[in-house]
Amino acid sequence: MLPTHWRRVATLDDLHKAGCLTVQVDGHTVALFLHEGRVFAVDNRCPHMGFPLDRGTVQDGILTCYWHYARFDVATGGTFDQWADDVRAFPVEVRDGEVWLDTRTEPDRIAHQQDRLRVGLERDIPLVIAKAVLTLMDDDPSAAWPFRTGLEFGATYRSAGWGQGLTMHVCFMNLLPHLQPVDRPRALVHGLSAVARDCAGEPPRFGVRPLPGGETDQATLKRWFRRFIEVRDAEGAERCVVSALRAGATPHQMADMLFAAVTDRRYIDVGHRADFTNKALEALDIAGWDLAEPVLTSLVAGYAGAARMEESNAWRNPVDLIEILQAAFEQLPALAQAAPTGAKPPFDELAQTVLRDDPQATVDALLDALRRGLRTDELAEVVCYAAARRIAQFHTSNEFSDWDTALHTFTFANAVHQGLRRAPSPELLRGVFDAAMSVYLDRFLNLPAARLPDLTPNGDTPAELLDELAALLDRQQQVGPAARCVARYLAGQRAPDDLVAQLGRLLLREDRDFHTIQCVEAAVRQATLCANPTRQAHYLIAAARYLAAHAPTVRSQTQTYQIAGRLHRGEAVLAEEG
Repeated sequence: MLPTHWRRVATLDDLHKAGCLTVQVDGHTVALFLHEGRVFAVDNRCPHMGFPLDRGTVQDGILTCYWHYARFDVATGGTFDQWADDVRAFPVEVRDGEVWLDTRTEPDRIAHQQDRLRVGLERDIPLVIAKAVLTLMDDDPSAAWPFRTGLEFGATYRSAGWGQGLTMHVCFMNLLPHLQPVDRPRALVHGLSAVARDCAGEPPRFGVRPLPGGETDQATLKRWFRRFIEVRDAEGAERCVVSALRAGATPHQMADMLFAAVTDRRYIDVGHRADFTNKALEALDIAGWDLAEPVLTSLVAGYAGAARMEESNAWRNPVDLIEILQAAFEQLPALAQAAPTGAKPPFDELAQTVLRDDPQATVDALLDALRRGLRTDELAEVVCYAAARRIAQFHTSNEFSDWDTALHTFTFANAVHQGLRRAPSPELLRGVFDAAMSVYLDRFLNLPAARLPDLTPNGDTPAELLDELAALLDRQQQVGPAARCVARYLAGQRAPDDLVAQLGRLLLREDRDFHTIQCVEAAVRQATLCANPTRQAHYLIAAARYLAAHAPTVRSQTQTYQIAGRLHRGEAVLAEEG
């Protein structure tokens, strides 16, 4: 007698006649195959996209799905196509002409999907990534393990080091708490898929060893690190980072070391390296600083190879901005130690000075604000707001690529602001002045300046305005209407939470676009930190305008995610189109 957990499902005669049967047992639909005198049983749902496997064929022990030709060992369920996943196979017994199945042993689906996530990252398969994330976030909505896995993978398996993919991964993780719960898995899928795409075809990155002995002090390692970056010696600089970490450097010390090197030269790599540094530090705050070595060393090659604005004509002619900045930087160490000399300048007045067409006046005003007691992070916030205004008032008669020019300044300014909140220093303070000069150079983007929409109360309901925003972003060239819709939503100091969640949802329905993701994430971060409702609105207007300028897209990622969602819920994917 077979144990009670075995189930009689068919007769051998019936299976002989049909060659293949489907049976329902303990909530499973199982396909039975008679092949070369043996009976095999597998879940009838193809793990790739859910097609019935009983429609397939078995030859030489290999079951081939009829739809996309995924191939499986019919005995074990193991796939020969990594995009398909293994199919569950069930133990079978034939007793007295009857077929019995054992459905008792359930696979560890969490461990299995953790493994599948790694496969999806290694082979750049977005559908595999999406299916894994949906299961893993059912188990842990915080997404801590998948985020950490993507971070470690991206930092290790891309020889060029930190790039766009990891930045998008962190941006989406930062946005996660602001999204509706139903949208959070999609955000993680976007980030992980960006990491996989960035690493596809790349050789792994091999780290260097620390200096022997571990006795070099942090100040010396910081000095050496900056010198190696100056002469573009990435390997020497990387050894300083590893040595500092192995010697016990704190997160504050590492942030100080990295940001000092990023701001030793002016606005390197049009701001990307500062933003990448900020995102790497934020990633470690989320995933854990035990990953600091692979993550922080992945930044170093980008520092060493970055273009420097000292080499750019725009920063030298017709006004030599580098000369203006160098004169200002000589005053920063003393200003950091000096007592305040008067009342802090009004925020909006200082921001308007930064937006004017006079770089020397801007630098003088920033120095005066420091003398009067404005904290370095407060000064950075002023410049960041001015940078956001360039986007909020970007005139659409400019070249489309000029959106990126304004975006680079804003994300650089945001990175400097976050860095000064984390690890203030005279070296990083230079980045505030760099950002202000970039705001000045971007002035042509506001000639003429697009008018900021009024923030006056109206009769529209919040739900109607959120629906209107979604409809606007289904059409091209809705930059102005999208800005006005956001302003109408925020009129009367309405709380922005649902609007931010909707902006996130509208971002997620588009295919991945690096700069748009950067813009929305930085705008949400600044709006969240900002206590002034008008400035908060301007950040979100900037995000909506940039998003509207870059929508709609093909939205292939949405298609992939929807397929994964239907499979996750057990729904049919294949159906006749109406």
